[in-house]
Amino acid sequence: MSKSLRIVFAGTPDFSVPPLQALLKSAHDVVAVYTQPDRPSGRGRKLLPGPVKSQALDAGIPVHQPTSLKDEAEVQILRELQPDLMVVVAYGLLLPESVLGVPRLGCVNIHASILPRWRGAAPIQRAIQAGDAESGVSIMRMDKGLDTGPVYLTRIIPLAADETGGSLHDRLSQLGAQALMEALPGIADGSLQPVVQEEAEATYAAKLEKKEAQIDWNRPAEEIERQVRAFNPWPVAFTPYENANLRIWNAHAIDGMTAEPGTVMSATREGVDVSTGKGLLRITRLQMPGKRAMDAQDFINSQHIQGMLLG
Repeated sequence: MSKSLRIVFAGTPDFSVPPLQALLKSAHDVVAVYTQPDRPSGRGRKLLPGPVKSQALDAGIPVHQPTSLKDEAEVQILRELQPDLMVVVAYGLLLPESVLGVPRLGCVNIHASILPRWRGAAPIQRAIQAGDAESGVSIMRMDKGLDTGPVYLTRIIPLAADETGGSLHDRLSQLGAQALMEALPGIADGSLQPVVQEEAEATYAAKLEKKEAQIDWNRPAEEIERQVRAFNPWPVAFTPYENANLRIWNAHAIDGMTAEPGTVMSATREGVDVSTGKGLLRITRLQMPGKRAMDAQDFINSQHIQGMLLG
C-alpha cells in the first residue's frame, strides 16, 4: 500500500472537482484547499462560492482564498500546513517559486493536454479548433515556467467527430482524476520520475477571447465547424444577422453548391445551410439574442432566413 500524503489542493472551477473528490475518497489527507476568491454571480451579483470551495466546505476541509500567493505571510501559512505535496488543477493564480518549494515533494499540476502540445490557458478548445485527432491529460511537476515542467504521466484519448469544448472538458476532468490517483504512489515513493518536455514540440493555447468567436464565412466549412464545436459552451460562435448576433451552437460541414460566402443556400428541417469559402456549413442548433437555443426546424418556423447573407 502506498504511503499516505499530506496534500494541499488548489483549484477553482468545475474541472477541478473530480480530482478533489478522488483525493477525498483516498487514504491521503487533504489538509487544506486553496481556491480563488468568491466572485459575484447572477442578476443580484451576490458573492457565491466556486465549485471547489463548495466541495471542500461539504467535506469539512479548511479553505484559503488569497488574492495572491506572492506575500511572505501567505507562504508562511502554507509552510505551517507541512504539506508533502500540492496538487494544482485549474487554480487560476500564479504559484511563485517560493510556493513551489514548500511541499516536500513539490507541486504537481493536472494539465488538460498532451504536453508539450497546448501549454497555456485553453488547451481543450485549441485542440478541437486545430483538428487534433486526440487529446489527454498530463500530470506535471510544476516549475517557474508556464506548463513547462517535467511530466510524470500522460493519458491519451481520441476525440469524437462531434466533440465539443464542453464534452471534452468533462471527459478530461474525469481522466485527470484517474491519472492523478495512478501517479501518486510513484510520486510518493520516488519510483515515478518525471520526463523533461521536448521544447521543440511545444505549442501555445492562448486564452479564449469573445471576439474570436465571430465566424468568418470565407474560411472552409470544416474549419468553421471546428470553431463552433470548440467554442461550445463558451464563448459560442456567432454571426451578425438582422442587427444582432446569431449564436451557432451546433453545425457540421457538408458538400453542396456554394455561392457568396455567408449566403443561406437553404433552410429546412435538417438545418440551415450556409455557403463558406469551401463547402457548406449546416447549422442545426442556433439562438437569437434574448431567446432560448433551438433546433433549426423550430428556428425557421419563425424566421425567413433562406437567401439572406450572414456576416
